[in-house]
Amino acid sequence: MPVHYSVHVAGEELWLLAAKAVYWPAEKTLLIADAHFGKASAYRSLGQPVPKGTTRENLQQLDRLLKDLDCKRVIFLGDFLHGPGSHAQGTLNALRTWRQHHYGLTLTLIRGNHDKRAGDPPEDLDIEVVTEPLLMGPFALQHEPDAYPGHHVLAGHVHPVYRLRGKGRQSLRLPCFVIGKQVSLLPAFGAFTGGHSGHYDEDSQVFVIGDQQVWPVH
Repeated sequence: MPVHYSVHVAGEELWLLAAKAVYWPAEKTLLIADAHFGKASAYRSLGQPVPKGTTRENLQQLDRLLKDLDCKRVIFLGDFLHGPGSHAQGTLNALRTWRQHHYGLTLTLIRGNHDKRAGDPPEDLDIEVVTEPLLMGPFALQHEPDAYPGHHVLAGHVHPVYRLRGKGRQSLRLPCFVIGKQVSLLPAFGAFTGGHSGHYDEDSQVFVIGDQQVWPVH
C-alpha cells in the first residue's frame, strides 16, 4: 500500500499520496494534476540545458502507484503535455510504451492551459479528452481552481508548495495538498515543475509531502 494520509472531503474518503497524487477508493480512481510530460524536451527544443529522463521518472512513479493500488481509471487534472515541444519522438515513444503495458486502464484528461498550447495527446494513446469541469459524485474535477456551484472542486494548476520555517533563516519549501471548504488543490505530479508558495485560507487544511510521508501542518 502506498504511503498516504486519509481525509474525508464532501463525504468521500480520499487518500493524499506521498507520490503527489490523490486516490479515490470508492471509484478506484487515481487523480493526477500537472504531469507536464515532455517539459524537459520542450525546453531542450528551445536550446535550454535541462536534465533528461523526467518523463521516464514520472512514468515509473505512476507505475509504482498502479502496482500498489486497485485502480481502474486515471484522471489527469490538466497539463498532461507541457507544450508543442513535448511532442518530441522520445517523449511520445515513452508514453506509447507505457500505454501498451496499461492498455485496459481508462485514461481521462481534463484540458488545462498547457494542453491548449500543446494540443491533445496523440490518438493512439487512447486518452479521453474533456473540458472542465468533469462532474463525478460530489466533485467537480478541474484544472483551474475556480469554485463550481453544488460541487467540491478538486484542481491543479497552482503547483502548491508550503514553506516550513525553522530557526533563524532556515526554511524548507515542500509540495503540498490544500483541502479547502469549496476548492482543494493537488500538488504538481511532474518531477520538473516547480511550485508556488501561496497564502492559504485559515480554514484550509494543508498537508505537506516530505521524507516520503504526508504531514498535516494546519
